[in-house]
Amino acid sequence: MGAGRFITDLRERFRRGDIVTQLLYINIAVFLIVTIANIGLTLFNVPTGRWESYLALPASPERFILQPWSLFTYMFMHAGALHILFNMLWLYWFGRLFLLFFSAKHLRGLYLLGGICGGLLYILAYNVFPYFAPLVGHASMVGASASILAIVVATAVREPNYAVQFMFVGTVRLKYVALFMIVLDLLLMTSGNAGGHIAHLGGALAGWWFAAGISDGHDATKWINRALDFLAGNWKPARRKPKMKVHYGDKQKDYDFNARKKAQSEEIDRILDKLRKSGYGSLTEEEKKRLFDASKK
Repeated sequence: MGAGRFITDLRERFRRGDIVTQLLYINIAVFLIVTIANIGLTLFNVPTGRWESYLALPASPERFILQPWSLFTYMFMHAGALHILFNMLWLYWFGRLFLLFFSAKHLRGLYLLGGICGGLLYILAYNVFPYFAPLVGHASMVGASASILAIVVATAVREPNYAVQFMFVGTVRLKYVALFMIVLDLLLMTSGNAGGHIAHLGGALAGWWFAAGISDGHDATKWINRALDFLAGNWKPARRKPKMKVHYGDKQKDYDFNARKKAQSEEIDRILDKLRKSGYGSLTEEEKKRLFDASKK
C-alpha cells in the first residue's frame, strides 16, 4: 500500500510539474531503472554492457542504422551518478531561466533538437576526421549535455546580458557563460571525452538556430512538437479559415480585448526589463506570478 501510494504520488507530481520537472523525472527514472537492472544482472554474472549499448548512440553508421532509436534514447542515458548529477543541476538552473523568455513547448522541443543535432554531429565528426578512425567501430555516447547546452545557448542568444550568479566566481553575464562552454568544448575535441565535446557543439548550434529563428518568426522546434503532440493524441489538423464576417456590434469588444492584450504585453516587458537590470530577487511575488503565467502560454 505504501509503495503504491508513493508511485501514485510521483505520477501526480510528474503530471502537475512543469516541463523542467518532467525532464528531470524522466532522466532520473531512466538512470535508476538502468542502474537497478545492471545490479540484478551482475548478481547473476550476466554481462550488462550489451543491452545498454542498444540505448547508447554508436559512432558507426552501420551500427546506427540497426538502432536508429538510439538518437533519442542516448540523451536520457548517463554513465554514472556524478554524470547525471551535474547534468540535472544544469538542466534545472538553465531550464528555469529559459522559461522566463520562452514557452514550455519550446523547451521540450529544444531539448530533443539539441540532442539530435549533437548526436548527428558526433557521428559525422567520427567518420570524417581520420583522428577518430580507430575508434569508430566501438565508440558510443550517452548523456543529456548536448540538449542542455542548446538550452543554455538559446537563452544566452535571447538575453546575452542577463546576470548569472556562480559560487566562488560571482556575477557573470550569460553570453560569457555560453562562450566559455563553447570554447572549452572546442579545446577538448581531442580529449578522452572527445565525442561528448563534439556533441556539445552540435547542441550549441541547435540553441543558436532556435533562438535566432524565433527572432525572425521561425520556430525550429515546431516539427518536433507537432510530432510529440501527434504521438500523445493532442494533434489536431488545421482547419480552413471561414470567410470573414463583420459584426459591427462586436467592434467595441474587439477594441477592449486588444487594449487588454497590449496592456498585458507592456506589463510583461516591464517585468523583464526589471529582471534584466536588478535580477530575479528584485521582483515582487505578483510580478513573479505574472511572469510564470506568461511563460506557460
